Amino acid sequence: MGMESVMRAYGTGRRKSSVARVWLSPGEGKIQVNDRPVDEFFQRPTLKMVIAQPFKVVGLEGKYDVLASVSGGGSTGQAGAIRLGIARALVQADETMRTALKKAGLLTRDPRVKERKKYGQRGARARFQFSKR
Repeated sequence: MGMESVMRAYGTGRRKSSVARVWLSPGEGKIQVNDRPVDEFFQRPTLKMVIAQPFKVVGLEGKYDVLASVSGGGSTGQAGAIRLGIARALVQADETMRTALKKAGLLTRDPRVKERKKYGQRGARARFQFSKR
């Protein structure tokens, strides 16, 4: 990463088992994830929408460049993690955006995580098949 000394806002996002580190700098809306353009990293349009959400809410599409490095989890979790990271970085860049982002629920860490498998069972809740004989 070239450490060009620009005004950069940073945010950490997590979702399920993914962690995203996100840097925002004023620019023309380029989004890079793990040193690849976002269209290459996330093929599904839904995931790209998820990532663009925070900018939509505050009406700043195309005003910031995003540099994100994300690890762990699957594509949905990673997209969600980047979304939270962007939202947090936006608040760091401009405190006045907090209310709008908060209202849209973008500043909340999604607490839903896989429930652990219990012993004596096939899954977290599913039991083994039972037959009387």
